[in-house]
Formats: sequence, structure tokens, C-alpha cells
Amino acid sequence: MKKVIILLFIWVGSLPALWAIDGYHQHLSREEFRTKQQAFITEKAELTANEAEKFFPVYFELQDKKKELSSQIWKLLRNKDDKRTDDQYEKAMLQVYDLRIESSELDKTYYQKFKTILSAKKIYMVQRAEMRFQRELVKGVHHKDGQQGNKVKK
Repeated sequence: MKKVIILLFIWVGSLPALWAIDGYHQHLSREEFRTKQQAFITEKAELTANEAEKFFPVYFELQDKKKELSSQIWKLLRNKDDKRTDDQYEKAMLQVYDLRIESSELDKTYYQKFKTILSAKKIYMVQRAEMRFQRELVKGVHHKDGQQGNKVKK
């Protein structure tokens, strides 16, 4: 029994190393993530260098604002105070929904800003590329050299 426990600890302890070899856990800094995201979207949405140069500062400004709203939502939802009343839960949920609406309104506002930089077709292509980028991240589709895979067709 003691040998089994020791083997189990060795096996569990070696899992992170095995995952790292396969690229399973890829922790990217914010800048690395944004660089990969920008390259992916630029390629898939067929943005010119000039379009990308003008578009991405505005795009990342939107992402920062939406991240702040998401953080507020998560803060409301992670509160594990079991002593809250139904009215307090109601208030928290209404705040969550208001923040989600605010996030959607930000999208619409920034669409107007994007239209001064890109055509409607390019904005559409950016949205599709953004969804594909997120889907590929979730699926963990990476080459061994850390580049995004190109398995998703246009």
C-alpha cells in the first residue's frame, strides 16, 4: 500500500511537467496575449498594416473597459456570503445585468469608433476572427512552437 501511495504521488507530481512538454499550460503575459491576438485578427480579418496600426489601440481600449466591467460582475457573483437576504441577492443580480448591458452598450459605442477606421465588412471580419481566436484558445490548438493553429477555416 505504501508503494502505491508513493507511485501515486510521483505520477501526480510529474503531470505538470508532462503538460508543459505538450504546451498544455501556456501562461502568456498580457502583452504576449495581445500580440498573438493582434496577429491572429490582423491575418484572419485581412487588415492592412495601416488599418491595424489605427484599429488596435481603440480595440484594446474597448477590451480594457470590458475587462473592468467583467471584473465587477465576477466580484458580485463570487461573494459567498450565505447570510444575504433575497433582497440582497436581487440587488446583486440587477447590478450584474446592468453591467452586462453597459458592456453591450460599449460594444455599440465602439462600433461607431471602429467605423471611422475600418469598413463594416472589415469590422465583421474582426468580430469573426475574435471569436475564432477565443475558440482556439479554449480548444488549446497550439503548435509546439507556440504559434496559433490554423485549423479553423474562413
